[in-house]
Amino acid sequence: MKIIKRIFRIFFKIILWFFILSIGFTVLYRFVPVPITPLMVIRLYEQAKDEKKALRLYKDWVSIQKISKHVPQAVVAAEDQKFLTHKGFDWEAMEKAWEQNKKGKRIKGASTISQQTAKNVFLWPGRTLVRKGLEAYFTFLIEFIWPKERIMEVYLNVIEMGEGIYGIEAAAQHYFKKPAEKLTRNEAALIAAVLPNPRRWNPARPTPYIQGRQVWILRQMNNLQPVGMGL
Repeated sequence: MKIIKRIFRIFFKIILWFFILSIGFTVLYRFVPVPITPLMVIRLYEQAKDEKKALRLYKDWVSIQKISKHVPQAVVAAEDQKFLTHKGFDWEAMEKAWEQNKKGKRIKGASTISQQTAKNVFLWPGRTLVRKGLEAYFTFLIEFIWPKERIMEVYLNVIEMGEGIYGIEAAAQHYFKKPAEKLTRNEAALIAAVLPNPRRWNPARPTPYIQGRQVWILRQMNNLQPVGMGL
């Protein structure tokens, strides 16, 4: 019985500290820039293992005020058109994805910008049930603690946008040689177009497929309500 009680106490302390730390960091990141993410560390480790690659980590945090208004509009059009109205989860898209997956069909993922932000800031890549469960937990936390504007700001500053490139400012400087606040509507749509696989595609040298996605995103941007300061 003593061993069982000891195991229970250890387990309880682990759970308690998990909640304390997870809630604490979520509150902290509402106000301060996220310094580094698990994915950045993983990519650095992968680069270090590959003798042919140099270590690359380009990121430059900027406030939402210093990001072109076209960028939030483009990523919402491309990734999550219900971003302003949902509470972290697009249940309709998730149900559709589940039904299509059961039929063996591949469709666009149902992850919202909030889910992607939670994953990028707190977790590692993967599709295990544990990882997905943690993603849901952190998505709930950031939707509860952060306003939509902060979720978008963090998303645009930590998302992977190329080999060793993270955030919209680093992407704008690398691909278009200008700050993020100067990105045009077409450039914002090109960056949004490569987000499904930013290590494969280059917005500065778009393939016909990416150009097609850009046209589709621009059309969707016309149909959406403005997404900008204050969201």
